[in-house]
Amino acid sequence: MNFSFWETDSWFSDIDYCIIGSGITGLNCALRIKEQKPNSKVIILEKGMLPEGASTKNAGFACFGSISEILEDLTNHSQGEVAKLVKMRTEGLELLRKNLGDEFIDYQNLGGYELFTESDKELYEECLKRIPEVNELLRPIFAEDVFEISENKFGFWNIQPKLVYNKFEAQIDTGKMMARLVEKAVGSGIRILNGVEVESYKESEKFISVITNKFDLHAKKLIIATNGFAARLGIDQVKPARAQVLITKPIKNIPFKGTFHLDKGYYYFRNIGDRVLFGGGRNLDFQTEETDEIGLTDLIQNRLKELLKTCVLRETEFEIQQSWSGIMGVGAQKKPIINQISNHVYCGVRLGGMGIAIGSLVGKEIADLALKS
Repeated sequence: MNFSFWETDSWFSDIDYCIIGSGITGLNCALRIKEQKPNSKVIILEKGMLPEGASTKNAGFACFGSISEILEDLTNHSQGEVAKLVKMRTEGLELLRKNLGDEFIDYQNLGGYELFTESDKELYEECLKRIPEVNELLRPIFAEDVFEISENKFGFWNIQPKLVYNKFEAQIDTGKMMARLVEKAVGSGIRILNGVEVESYKESEKFISVITNKFDLHAKKLIIATNGFAARLGIDQVKPARAQVLITKPIKNIPFKGTFHLDKGYYYFRNIGDRVLFGGGRNLDFQTEETDEIGLTDLIQNRLKELLKTCVLRETEFEIQQSWSGIMGVGAQKKPIINQISNHVYCGVRLGGMGIAIGSLVGKEIADLALKS
């Protein structure tokens, strides 16, 4: 590209930290670096016009796991590991709120519920039975019971008689969250370049050469915070997972407020004012949804509409306003990858669909790792 001296000198010279990805992790990482080293030169490269992962494309759940998700985690992790995961998520949410302020992210602690379809009787009975066990596991973190049995006071249809309630679950506005993070980053002197895709990088003894689709630059340290797109840069422990979402047009007298989980968290819905957001369904076709390409499929969109009509809004007319998808980063383990890859390269990825909960903390921890070495 044809840069002037002023542009080269101001934007592309003497870069201390280059961060790939302007999502919740990348922005928090940059802010932490600036907090600890105010005179450092930090640049963020983002391939989209807006963050292309899941930071502004998720459902806005400030949650740490439904009862069935935690029980599923216990089949693959030890009790201690699951407790650490939940603790990390709660600490991450506290850090998010502390850093940005509840009013700026529209934080509303309306509680969360898990529903079970009529075909999920076995899972439903196991979850009710094991509530005391999970509460005991989480008591050191919350100092009180987390989950309890609730009546179906919302009039949901074609589900098991009882719901599982979690009073600690909340919702936020992720658009406002990201706008606030960008505002803070720009105010701290962090430079963000959108529409720049990092294609590769080369490491030398003293710096990293970053090759993009528009220009090359040098930086003393490189931090990969692309989560669902991490495999494109050689981090094979992260698999992309596309999540599809839809939202209705305004509806009068929605009979519920809060956040709701269904089918081990593979489906989820909530109110956004007088609209209903409904998302999930990648378990219908894991192979197709293991992609980092933005897009929609009739299979999943039709299932979302069907569940919305038959379980949630059976007696209410509604129209779909829009649908979209976002890319998460998942893997065999739920613990995020926060590593130094080489002398000058670091990564904070694999947020496992818990970006709101742990993105702030992962950003802080990967920044601290890069600052130390």
